[in-house]
Amino acid sequence: MKYLILTLLLLASPLLAVQPDEVLDDPALEARARDISTGLRCLVCRNESIDESNAELARDLRILLRERLVAGDTDQEAVEFIVDRYGEYVLLKPTTTGANLMLWLAGPIMLLIAAGMGWSFLRKRSQHQKAAHSDALSEEEQERLRQILED
Repeated sequence: MKYLILTLLLLASPLLAVQPDEVLDDPALEARARDISTGLRCLVCRNESIDESNAELARDLRILLRERLVAGDTDQEAVEFIVDRYGEYVLLKPTTTGANLMLWLAGPIMLLIAAGMGWSFLRKRSQHQKAAHSDALSEEEQERLRQILED
């Protein structure tokens, strides 16, 4: 029984990151804040959203986000404000524009280059093997060689 309670507490711990004093009175604004904060990375915890993290910086980001929403910012404006302040690393799902586009495309491009090099290598090897087989003796040459070896 105590293992079940411990497991439930561990599973519920990310839900406890947002403190009661951070929660907005307006349920619609709070829902927007929760939705946005799931896409923002805690800069201390790396791969946790600010909604899941108990770090002080995550708390500061949650409060900043809620302040921007109360001030009347749209979801996009609030995210842009935080990105301008902390950099694009704060996004759990980075954009695919600018310098990031190069990073997103680098993997597939390298894969295509490697596949092309592999195909070229295999093609040259098969051509070399065909050339080696064409250098083999004809039936007439083999007969002549057999006669020479017997004498």
